[in-house]
Amino acid sequence: MRHVVCLILGGGKGTRLLPLTEYRSKPAVPVAGKYRLIDVPISNCINSDINRIYVLTQFNSVSLHRHIRQTYNFDLFNNGFVEILAAQQTPDDSNWYQGTADAVRKQVRFLKEYGIKYVLILSGDQLYRMDFRHMLSTHIKAKAGVTISTVPVHAEAARAFGIMQLDDTGRVTGFVEKPKDDAALAKVRTPAGWIDEHGIQSNGREYLASMGIYLWDRDLLVDLLESTTHQDFGKDIFPMAIKHHHVQTHLFDGYWEDIGTIRAFFDANLALTEANPPFQFGDRRAPVFTHPRFLPSTRMASCTINQSLIADGCQIGEGTVLDRCVLGMRAQVGRNVTLRNAVVMGADFYPTTDDPLFAAGVNPVWGIGDGAYIDGALLDKNVSIGRGARIVASEAPPGDCDFENVVVRDGIAVVRKNARVPDHWRFPAR
Repeated sequence: MRHVVCLILGGGKGTRLLPLTEYRSKPAVPVAGKYRLIDVPISNCINSDINRIYVLTQFNSVSLHRHIRQTYNFDLFNNGFVEILAAQQTPDDSNWYQGTADAVRKQVRFLKEYGIKYVLILSGDQLYRMDFRHMLSTHIKAKAGVTISTVPVHAEAARAFGIMQLDDTGRVTGFVEKPKDDAALAKVRTPAGWIDEHGIQSNGREYLASMGIYLWDRDLLVDLLESTTHQDFGKDIFPMAIKHHHVQTHLFDGYWEDIGTIRAFFDANLALTEANPPFQFGDRRAPVFTHPRFLPSTRMASCTINQSLIADGCQIGEGTVLDRCVLGMRAQVGRNVTLRNAVVMGADFYPTTDDPLFAAGVNPVWGIGDGAYIDGALLDKNVSIGRGARIVASEAPPGDCDFENVVVRDGIAVVRKNARVPDHWRFPAR
């Protein structure tokens, strides 16, 4: 693992996650109350003994840079690092990143450093736990030029992914992006028996979906990048590698969620509130790390809480009901509030009595005011929800729509970051 360097791609605009990515990059989006998405791939690397990690960024990256700088500092005896490689103009190239492959090409000089034999390329918007040592073992045993991690899926789910076609040795012979019809699916079907023989119970899953996790021989990757002008790995570089080089598949069967849309992000957060959640952030064998904060314990009055995650430093008022909710750090919830199926990201600071709005009697300065009713909603950081406000996704007009500080995306009501929703606000009648 000392010969592996990791590149985490975090430079995309994240348009499908708007408005969460309006002021931050996608890897910086908070998840599970106290983490950020970038913590997942970095923690997987650290737990796999990979300690040379570059994060490629371009859009809205200030908060991501701050989080990485404050969180990931290795000691002097480790020789490890997590460094930002931001898009920049140079005398030789005045363009920004034009795609995933182009982003790596513009930083290829860092891959040519002494001692690097393998390059692991990860995405910054996925939720999973993987030991990359197993993937490297697969790569070396197969004598592959590139290895791609895949997860078995059913036919109906296969239509949303890039699906691998294999030979009997696990070598990738073909690739179909989001197969739409039965003929295309039949072409990339992997027999259930083959999957079972390789240590994973297929359980009716006969299609191997790309996870977007690539392990390359360093020399091959550098050669492909420098000898072509292709801009994207999934669309260009990877299909070309299949034709001319040995591409191996690495089977994975743990929890894996691509958090690329508001619906996927919302559902993944609420799934963490279950009694037996599909993903455990606190696995002591491979924990997910994040920025340590010195916050007081959460204070709760006489309230009812069911199947919820509550981060540090929150205050929950008397008579409030929380049902299947995620509350981020410093969340302030007033009295007699009802929160159902809600993700509240909390706040970056506590309200203070010297705030002019506080002195004017505006309540809350931020947080959720008394008597508010929220169901099926996602509240970004530092929002102020007025007294008696009603934000219920099922009461919104059909389809995606905008109401200034409250928008509807994928059937989820989303309150923008730093937004103020007035007292007794509600969606207009249908």
